[in-house]
Amino acid sequence: MKVADPTQSSFWTRSHYLDRMTFRDLVVAYFQHYTIMVYLACTVASLVVFAFFPIGVVPTLECVVFAYLAWHAVWYAVHRWIMHGDLMYKIPFFASTWKRIHYDHHQDPNHLEVLFGALVHTLPTLAIATWGVGYAIGGIGGAAAAFATGLIVTCYNEFIHCIQHLAFKPSNPMIARLKARHLLHHFHAEGGNFGIANNHWDWVFGTLYERPGERPKSKTVFNLGYTPKVAEQYPWVAELSGGAHEGHPRQSKRAN
Repeated sequence: MKVADPTQSSFWTRSHYLDRMTFRDLVVAYFQHYTIMVYLACTVASLVVFAFFPIGVVPTLECVVFAYLAWHAVWYAVHRWIMHGDLMYKIPFFASTWKRIHYDHHQDPNHLEVLFGALVHTLPTLAIATWGVGYAIGGIGGAAAAFATGLIVTCYNEFIHCIQHLAFKPSNPMIARLKARHLLHHFHAEGGNFGIANNHWDWVFGTLYERPGERPKSKTVFNLGYTPKVAEQYPWVAELSGGAHEGHPRQSKRAN
């Protein structure tokens, strides 16, 4: 009788690390992840709504362009001032959210399960960023077009983000540059290169850097400043994380 191999269980019952995966592995994992399935389903639903409430070519293009620009502006602002801020972990109600949306990712940047944003955070943010102006431009159809654009940009951003942590060298020069900048954000100094699939706002706000020598090495790239000393005063994230860590937890476990 053949004994079942526990490693062959349901795909998302196991942990996945991008530094151990091939590009093909990533593609399979990407389209199996529930967040991507929901984004694509919402995109189709938005296009159906648009078909029932169509608007002209020019207002549609205005909605698409606005949603694209708004998405990157909102992402930069949220990433820089909220995810990398020190407010959320100081408030018990928001501590678990901060841990989920960014602390866990910086703790272990190649851990695929915590790379994707949680729907409870991403979908409302997308709606706020796109629905209002989309509706102002073209009513229900405009809101649907803007929302669909935001969803598509989100899917693209998530895929590029995965590639940036994959053991894979992009042949496309633009994607290769984006990857190099993002790895500097994770492994050299987290106070710059906040964009994922677009560094326009990094350039605007002066947070773009291309080489390690442009910024001093940060001691907090893995814990975002949530050190054991900080955890003494604000313990809620540490309580959920098995303590506060100075370095890369997975590397520390391997060393032990």
